[in-house]
Amino acid sequence: MSDATAKEILYRIRRFEPTRDRAPRWQAFTIPRVPGMTVLDGLWTIKQTQDASLAWRSSCRMGICGSCGMLINGRARLACNTQVSEIDAAVIVVAPLPNFDIIRDLVPDLSPMFDAHAALMPYLIRDDAREQERPTGEFSQSPQELERYLQFSYCIKCGCCMAACPTYATDPVYSGPMPLAQAQRYNADGRDGGFLRRRAVLGGERGPWRCHFAGECSRVCPKGVDPAKAIQLMKRDLVWDYIRLRKEQCPAAVMSKPKAGTRRPDIPEPPPRTV
Repeated sequence: MSDATAKEILYRIRRFEPTRDRAPRWQAFTIPRVPGMTVLDGLWTIKQTQDASLAWRSSCRMGICGSCGMLINGRARLACNTQVSEIDAAVIVVAPLPNFDIIRDLVPDLSPMFDAHAALMPYLIRDDAREQERPTGEFSQSPQELERYLQFSYCIKCGCCMAACPTYATDPVYSGPMPLAQAQRYNADGRDGGFLRRRAVLGGERGPWRCHFAGECSRVCPKGVDPAKAIQLMKRDLVWDYIRLRKEQCPAAVMSKPKAGTRRPDIPEPPPRTV
């Protein structure tokens, strides 16, 4: 009988309870194999029928929230998007994402990733703060301008790329692929003018220069974001800036004024500008 037609499946799960265990341990569970079953479905079956103390993160079950990232048979994946039949093995080995501290069982501490993400200012930065607060029009973009960053905007912050990155595994200073790719997402956005502010972080040891271009981050990304590509584009932009070939974006110039009478009634008119 092949693995795909077996009636049962064996899960080997890495367990760790910090208030009780001195070190992580492995525990085995055998559950019925159901057609179309995902790795996450199997975890729920174990929790509901054998061990209610098993802990992990999950939410949407649709590959959107990124909560259920974990190491499945040696590869960082989303448990909700990984079918047991796709692995085609008699044993499903599940562990928390590496390169992070463990909170409990399959729950990694992603705080360092989000701290690095926040340090790179992952939001639009503009000089016209008043226009942002009380817009008088839209910041238009061409399809070509959208294409520059669209792929990188699909990131769901699951942490799989961080778990697969060999540089992040050995360098505690390196920001990692997710924060860097998301910084490039805004650097490449024609509505943003924050490159010079982000450069203070990107030009140092936390920036892209520690990346060895192993490409593992892009290989495991469940959304096809390609962080490795974003990091190489970031290196190019930093070099162009250093030799003064990079043209600084001027977001204020892309404002598209609405036609007369098209203002939404629920948005109050801004006060008159004084010269």
